[in-house]
Amino acid sequence: MQSGAGGAVPLSWGEISAWQTNVHTRLEPWEARLIRALSIEYVAEGRRSESENAPSPWRAPITQREIDLEIAALEALFGP
Repeated sequence: MQSGAGGAVPLSWGEISAWQTNVHTRLEPWEARLIRALSIEYVAEGRRSESENAPSPWRAPITQREIDLEIAALEALFGP
């Protein structure tokens, strides 16, 4: 992850290439693409998580059944 004027930004292809040169290691093309994709997702998840209503990334999407149960619990407590 790099830092830009607006905050964190994904690793650029140039940064990945420079790293390979600096450490004398050649990544396979799929490895470089994976590192870039993971960097993009890491920054994107960081931005999504800035909302206080953002769900945890490891939680499955909320189902309609869960919503219905929550509404029923609230109605039982406060009335319809």
